[in-house]
Amino acid sequence: MTDLADRPEEALAPRRKRSRHVALLLAGAAVLTLAGCEDDAVDAQAFPDLNSCIAAAQKDGLWFTEEDCRTQFAAAEQAHLETAPRYESQELCEQQHGQGACGADPAAGDPATAQQQGGGGFSFMPLLVGYMMGSMLSRGGGIFSQPMVRTPTGYSTPSGNQTFASNSGSGRVPATTFNRAPTTVGQPPMSRAQVAQRGGFGAGATARTATGGTRGLGG
Repeated sequence: MTDLADRPEEALAPRRKRSRHVALLLAGAAVLTLAGCEDDAVDAQAFPDLNSCIAAAQKDGLWFTEEDCRTQFAAAEQAHLETAPRYESQELCEQQHGQGACGADPAAGDPATAQQQGGGGFSFMPLLVGYMMGSMLSRGGGIFSQPMVRTPTGYSTPSGNQTFASNSGSGRVPATTFNRAPTTVGQPPMSRAQVAQRGGFGAGATARTATGGTRGLGG
């Protein structure tokens, strides 16, 4: 791994510091298993909850601040509510995301949403189990986030086009990891037949990704 290219720091928030070593880890954290090539990669850090992010900002002074933790956690919560996959039953959801990893869809309580979903049918979605922040500072951008959900073998972004072994740790990920997934609010929940046709969660990411493309495992 290589360090990010140097750039002027004057325009950045006073407490924000870029990591000098992209492999720098929190105590006890694991390196993220990357799902994609190193081309166009950015620094990323994943956390299982808001408090662990704040603790990291206070202790290590990486490229994000406590304010970034709070702002991006709120953004990840909203993105999860709007873009997480939705299923017609909890059983079907847990088959794709693991036992105990799903819950009732909070948006299904909205009458307008329920009507759009076919006359009041309920739906289920994977629970939010953490969030990932990515630094675009070296590109003149800011900090972006993605919610993380469980899969039977690890963790994933809502679109399913990036998978990781852990929801805690640092590493380099493709910049496209932070592309927003299409909204699923108001859409009919996926049926068993639809999930089977797509080959399971993540297999149909090409059809569900706003950019029209995905990255497979490896380079």
